Amino acid sequence: MAAAVTAGSGLVYKRLLLKLSGEALMGKGEFGIDMSVAERLSREIAEAIGAGAEIAVVVGGGNIFRGLAGAAKGMERATADYMGMLATVMNALALQNALENSNVPARVLSAIPMPTVCESYVRPKALHHMKAGRVVIFAAGTGNPFFTTDTAATLRAIEMDCQAVAKATQVDGVYDSDPRKNAGAKRFDKLDYSEVLARDLKVMDGAAIALARDNGLPVIVFSIEEPGNLLKVLRGAGRATVIA
Repeated sequence: MAAAVTAGSGLVYKRLLLKLSGEALMGKGEFGIDMSVAERLSREIAEAIGAGAEIAVVVGGGNIFRGLAGAAKGMERATADYMGMLATVMNALALQNALENSNVPARVLSAIPMPTVCESYVRPKALHHMKAGRVVIFAAGTGNPFFTTDTAATLRAIEMDCQAVAKATQVDGVYDSDPRKNAGAKRFDKLDYSEVLARDLKVMDGAAIALARDNGLPVIVFSIEEPGNLLKVLRGAGRATVIA
C-alpha cells in the first residue's frame, strides 16, 4: 500500500489506523482510565480530522485487565483473552465519549456482538463511517483468543485500506533496548520488517509484523506524549521510526 498525497492537504497518510495501548489511557495511575488523558488524546485525533485525515483506532485493554491479573493467575488462556477483549470495549467507549466531547463524531465497532452497547463490526459499515468523517474505534480485538490487539490493529488497517498503522508509545521510535533504562540505546529511523523479526525488537508481536509485511503496510512508531505529534506523523514530518 503506497502512501498517497492528497492535493492541498499536506498529508502523506490520509487514512491512518492509530494503535493505542490500554496503558496510554491510565495516565499516572496503576490501572483504570484517566479521562483527562482520554480527552488529550481526543484533541490530537480532532486536530488530525480537522486537517482532512480519516482515522481509525484500536485500543488495548492492559490498563483494566492488569488490575485483574492477580485473580487471573491459573485461568485458562482463552478465558483470560476474552476478558481482555471486554476491557478493550470499556476503553473504546471511554475514548468515544472523549471524542464526542471534542465535537468529533465517533463510533465503536466491536468484534464481539453486543448491540445494546455498541455496533458490531461489519467492514462496509466501518468504511461508511470513515468516509462520513467519523472516527471508527475497533473494540474486542479480532473477536478470537490468542491474538493480540497489535494483530487486530494491523488486520483492521488492511481491511480499512489504511495507508499505514501508527503505534503510539511513550518513546519517539524503536530502540534496540529500552531508552528509559539504557541511556546508550540505539534509535532507528527506518527498519524493514525482516530486521524487526530477526532482531526481535518487540515493536509489535511477530504475527502483526508478518501481516504488515505480507500486505505492504507501513508501521510507524511514534511518541503520543508530545502534543501535535499525530498530525506531524500524518504529514510525514514527525520524529518516528518507519517500518516498511
